[in-house]
Amino acid sequence: MTNLAQYLSVFLREYLPLERRASMHTCETYAYTFQLLVNFAARQLKLSPSKLTIEQLNVKLIVHFLNYLETERGNTARTRNARCAAIKGFFKFLEYRAVSSLEQCRQIHAIPVKKTADKLVNYLTAGEMQVILDAPDIHTPSGIRDRAMIYLCFAAGLRVSELVGLYLNQLELGSQPTIHVIGKGRKERVLPLWKETAVVLKAWIAVRPNAITAPELFLNAQGRAMTRSGFKYILSKHVKNAIQILPSLVKKRISPHILRHSCAMQTLKATHDIRKVSLWLGHADLRSTEIYLSADPEEKLESLTAVIPPNIKKGKFKAPDKLITMLQTKGHE
Repeated sequence: MTNLAQYLSVFLREYLPLERRASMHTCETYAYTFQLLVNFAARQLKLSPSKLTIEQLNVKLIVHFLNYLETERGNTARTRNARCAAIKGFFKFLEYRAVSSLEQCRQIHAIPVKKTADKLVNYLTAGEMQVILDAPDIHTPSGIRDRAMIYLCFAAGLRVSELVGLYLNQLELGSQPTIHVIGKGRKERVLPLWKETAVVLKAWIAVRPNAITAPELFLNAQGRAMTRSGFKYILSKHVKNAIQILPSLVKKRISPHILRHSCAMQTLKATHDIRKVSLWLGHADLRSTEIYLSADPEEKLESLTAVIPPNIKKGKFKAPDKLITMLQTKGHE
């Protein structure tokens, strides 16, 4: 029997961050997946987690675990698929290191992905976005920071991990302001910034504490790097204030990723080019960007008006003489 802890430790601490160069966020997501799986397996098998073996994580147990995520933890099919992908990644890693597990790996790779519903993208209009941008109190350092974070997240269409992971040296505020973003899969892109975005960033840098140990652009109240959960809390706080000004916002579910969607929709309306939206967001596959076409009614309307409708002549019904005669006869009876 092959001890699970030994291989799992190498996978999470060496293989993912060093060989695959996975981001810290990816490593944390994988680690949480296996935290859930190991605890579930230990309860099912009535063993301590450190005693688990690779062979005990068979297809039956893993499928049971994936069903548990949906039925008991209330996870969506999309989350289930993400957990399943992490597990498959580990067993792919094992193929070359635990030869005795090859058949088990093959069976686990065959676990099907669950179909998910393609929902329309939720996004904010320009007016709604402006109300949220105006919500922070710019007479305080924290308000200046909050406005800069929200503005940059929206204007550059950043993922929250990209936003909180930005370093000061990735920002260029010269005559042509730009940011150098390291995105998903270590994919890099350089984005020009609006002058308005540069102005709010300069205002934050002017009051930003000099934290030697934290080179990140955005810091929390303790002078440490801002976290994903920290920005999520900041955004929700200002959304509550914005709702007081624009009550219709209460109907929308607003998260950091909605700011990214809003940027994508604004870019699509301005350029009418899905490829430019894909480049701006840093998508590896154009298919990931096509969801915005479904959400934009103006794109559909322009497509409709661009097509010349066929001329349909009004027809006249001509019945055979015998039928008319019969109807006329019946009408007089």
